[in-house]
Amino acid sequence: MKTLFILNEPAYGSERSWNGLRLALSLAKAEDQEVRVFLMGDAVTCARPNQKTPDGYYNLERMLKGLEPKGVLIGCCGTCLDARGMAEDQLASPARRSTLAELTAWTAWADKVVTF
Repeated sequence: MKTLFILNEPAYGSERSWNGLRLALSLAKAEDQEVRVFLMGDAVTCARPNQKTPDGYYNLERMLKGLEPKGVLIGCCGTCLDARGMAEDQLASPARRSTLAELTAWTAWADKVVTF
């Protein structure tokens, strides 16, 4: 099964992106699952490097990095990055700048699309 997660909410202030990444991580651990994550709107801030959160509080940068060993591709909307003054070199690995054309291709690839 191939699942695409599209996140729209900011990194912090709402738990929607956190919950979306929790589900993506859980699904990526399951057998016969392929997962991709696309960050749009304020969700591109989830990929900011060097996030410092209080002890015991979730850290979305670490969650994104946790997807990398599972082969999960993470794209960030280029237009959304530009609107927020973020350059590609300001993204934590494995996130990378992407396009609406790639999101379109990923949507066609997916058996399921989940949005948060």
